[in-house]
Amino acid sequence: MQYQNIFTQIQVRGPVEAGIPLPRGDDERVGTPSYNWLAGWFGNAQIGPIYLGFLGTAALISGTIWFVIVGFNMLASVGWDPIQFIRQLFWLALEPPPAKYGLSIVPPLNEGGWYIISSVFLLAAVLLWWARIYVRARALGLGTHVFWAFGAAIWLFLVLGLFRPILMGSWAEAVPYGIFPHLDWTAAFSIRYGNLYYNPFHCLSIVFLYGSVLLFAMHGATILAVTRYGGERELEQITDRGTASERAALFWRWTMGFNATMESIHRWAWWFAVLTPITGGIGILLTGTVVDNWYLWGMKHGIVAPVPDMWPTVVDPALGG
Repeated sequence: MQYQNIFTQIQVRGPVEAGIPLPRGDDERVGTPSYNWLAGWFGNAQIGPIYLGFLGTAALISGTIWFVIVGFNMLASVGWDPIQFIRQLFWLALEPPPAKYGLSIVPPLNEGGWYIISSVFLLAAVLLWWARIYVRARALGLGTHVFWAFGAAIWLFLVLGLFRPILMGSWAEAVPYGIFPHLDWTAAFSIRYGNLYYNPFHCLSIVFLYGSVLLFAMHGATILAVTRYGGERELEQITDRGTASERAALFWRWTMGFNATMESIHRWAWWFAVLTPITGGIGILLTGTVVDNWYLWGMKHGIVAPVPDMWPTVVDPALGG
């Protein structure tokens, strides 16, 4: 039963790991490393040192400004009452400008102006952090796979808040900042355009979403199952297959006649996960710009199942004279 646990089984305690030396002038790690028992349940127990650099610092500052602007607008919407702010937090929102302002970048502050200002800082924070991922990967001699994966998420983010509103000619098409309000926007968006389920790119996005969940679950379960044989040392298993990799391969050949390799399973999962926001973003971008009603589009292209004529036509008695 020791393997039926979501927590890390063994917490390593030893000399702190400072990491590999970085290029001169780039080694600005701060903080004294320490171990945290609770953090060790979920991952590496060592906390610190932390590297921010210019890009990381600028991203955090920009993100904090966005967070503060949104938070204070929500607080103002409940009359600066902290109790009501906490009670209604899930329903509070900072809304985009009304449609009457179109793509104006200077609407009144209380009619979407704060939304535009905060969005600029949010966009800056996300792009700065994206650049930071690339720079850190290069400094550590890594590939840029994480950079491009994050870029896929940014694509969907930009479609929702920048590209599609520009194509639609109004910032009112952007997503409000708020927990339930943004979920309400999603539901209303689907209803307004005839049910997003008939959008083929939405369909693809769901396929890749569920597919990536399945792949990650299968891979995670497989590695946990062979951890007693050293299966978590995947790089070693890629180049020198030991009993862990051999057993994992044999299990999946027995189960489904095919198995991914210790390397290719990560490529499969990466592509499935990355294609989720890419295809979803395409579907959102086409909605309202190319297709106004996905239900009617689906009927035209044979996606919507025909509804049988079950009831006779009812004639209004008032029309019979």
